[in-house]
Amino acid sequence: MITTEQQEKLRGWFTGRIPDDLFEELAEVTVDREEITVIGRIPAPRLAEDASAAEREAAVQGRVQEFRERTREARIEVAREAEHRFRRKVSWGVECGGERALFTHVAAPVMTRLRQPERQVLDTLIAGGVARSRSDALAWCVRLVQRHTDDWLAELRESLEHVQRVRAQGPDAEPEDAPPDEA
Repeated sequence: MITTEQQEKLRGWFTGRIPDDLFEELAEVTVDREEITVIGRIPAPRLAEDASAAEREAAVQGRVQEFRERTREARIEVAREAEHRFRRKVSWGVECGGERALFTHVAAPVMTRLRQPERQVLDTLIAGGVARSRSDALAWCVRLVQRHTDDWLAELRESLEHVQRVRAQGPDAEPEDAPPDEA
C-alpha cells in the first residue's frame, strides 16, 4: 500500500521528468507492488463536425498508434530511470478523444486457494462463455467488484493510510529531532 504522500512524490517525479511536449497533460499515475502506470492526455484528431462514429473511432486509434510509435524512445528512457529508481515496471497509456488506451502493461500472476463453491462460480463463468479459463473468470470477478465498490475501496485505502501514519508515530519510530548518538 502506497501512502498519499508517496503517490504525490511519484506523480511529481514523473511530472518533472517527462518531456514537456510528450503529453498535453499528465492525467494519471497509479502504482501497486509491481507496476507504475502513467497515463497522459494527447490531442484528439481534428475531424469534420459531421464525421461518423466509425470515422472518429478510427481517427482516435490512428492518433494513439502514431503517438505510441513517435514517442517510444522518450518513454523508454523515462521508464528505465523510473524502474531503476522505484523498482517497479513502468507502463504507459493515453487518453485521446474521450478514449483510454493502455500500451504493454504487467499482468501479474496471483496465486489463490479456492474452495469448491468458489471454483464452481468460476467454472459457471467459463461454461457461460464469460471467460476462457479460471484465471480469466477470476480477473472478470475482480473487475466487477472494482467497478461496483470504488467508494468503499477508496474509504478502505484512506483507512490504511491512517493506520500507516499511526504506526509511524509509535514507540519504535525515530523522533525527527533526536540528537545523534554520542560515542
